[in-house]
Amino acid sequence: MHVLTLLPALCLLGAHAAPLADRLFRHKIQYYLHEQPQKDHSLLQSLYQPHTKGLLSTHSSWNPPRCGVPDFPDLTNSSGGRNRYKRFVLSGGRWDKSNLTYKIIRFPWQISKAKVKATLAEALRVWSEVTPLTFTEVQEGRSDIIIDFTRYWHGDNLPFDGPGGILAHAFFPKTHREGDVHFDYDEAWTIGNNLGTDLLQVAAHEFGHMLGLQHSSVSKSLMSPFYTFRYPLSLSEDDKNGIQYLYGAPRPPTPSPTPRVEAKQEEIDSNEIPNSEPNACSTDFDAVSTIRGELFFFKSGYVWRLRGGKLQSGYPALASRHWRGIPDIVDAAFEDSVGNIWFFHGSKFWVFDGKLQASGPFQLSDIGLSVSHVQAAFMFGVNKNKKTYLFRGGEYWRFNPETRHVESWHSRSMGDWRGVPKNIDAAFKDEQGYAYFVQGRHYWKFDPVHLRVLDGYPRLISKDFFNCETSPVSINALR
Repeated sequence: MHVLTLLPALCLLGAHAAPLADRLFRHKIQYYLHEQPQKDHSLLQSLYQPHTKGLLSTHSSWNPPRCGVPDFPDLTNSSGGRNRYKRFVLSGGRWDKSNLTYKIIRFPWQISKAKVKATLAEALRVWSEVTPLTFTEVQEGRSDIIIDFTRYWHGDNLPFDGPGGILAHAFFPKTHREGDVHFDYDEAWTIGNNLGTDLLQVAAHEFGHMLGLQHSSVSKSLMSPFYTFRYPLSLSEDDKNGIQYLYGAPRPPTPSPTPRVEAKQEEIDSNEIPNSEPNACSTDFDAVSTIRGELFFFKSGYVWRLRGGKLQSGYPALASRHWRGIPDIVDAAFEDSVGNIWFFHGSKFWVFDGKLQASGPFQLSDIGLSVSHVQAAFMFGVNKNKKTYLFRGGEYWRFNPETRHVESWHSRSMGDWRGVPKNIDAAFKDEQGYAYFVQGRHYWKFDPVHLRVLDGYPRLISKDFFNCETSPVSINALR
């Protein structure tokens, strides 16, 4: 019996939950030592020492929250050449079939059933996209995977503890409760933001355990024991290598009897951008928005993503990879104060919660606008003075996302924004509170204190944001 079969994937323990988890783990080790005296228990006995560096020690500095599954065996320190470069860790079991079914027993109270279903399907999809595995939800009868939101003692001797502390746990393949995935009903579950505990992040991590992965020593991997809100959710190379070690790579698609000539349709699920697609060094942009602290530039269905001023690898990518159901062209976008993301196209708008479409499309007339489209949108100001603004031509409106209505039917003049051109294409705000207005390939930086454009603007977007080598461009036409 392998030591890893003693515990399920008891995950994401906070500071005050450590003693309880420690007692549970030690109780199981004591029981195993007593019931199996003939075994070599050197590893178990070392884990049972009260002040080891194991995950379930009584140390109180459990910050940030993390998963409680013991981090062993450490394959990165193995003396065997075969495992020397392996960072992922396996539980010792795997599913013997590739088509798995799942059933959701109960749901959290904070989120609608539809959103929970979509989020759990998305969490499973990150694993099925890189393996031959498929996951099908069933409503009745038996299923391979049982997902439940439950409270306190719930039948597996691993009780939840109310808000905070233990968030979830899952059981590995080839154990007596394989396929069981439990979430603490009392947690502050959210989707797509860090205002509570992100269900997508936790579910994808637990599903990794349910499929046979232990914790990884790679800090930025999904299977790292430490919970960190990351947006958007994705597998690291280490996660991918681990799951493919168990189940292999995805099966190649079955050849179609008649060749497809719609090349663009065949590439819709790929981040590979053909040479004919927009180049950030030579294009203007449809919209620009700060979302989850990162800067996104939109053009013709594609998006560039900048974090800390640096363009991330793999971009430009299809915007639909981040937000399924996003319109092909984005005229304007902004993130509101509660983390919802608004996209505008033509006379319609959509509201997304993280990567999941929450609602829409709606008509601009629903929010009190009689115009055919908006060209830019952003939230500007500090704390209680934050206001959302919608722009079109030489006019703008103040908008309240909570009531979903403009404050007045009558627009205001762009002359209020001293130094900003009338017809802007996009607007966004940085962490220091400065506003940026985009027109064509240029941008203007707006001082929030003196309420005017700073000297030395406009400047080229391609040079300042994408480090492009460009020749001087006349800006007389922009004034």
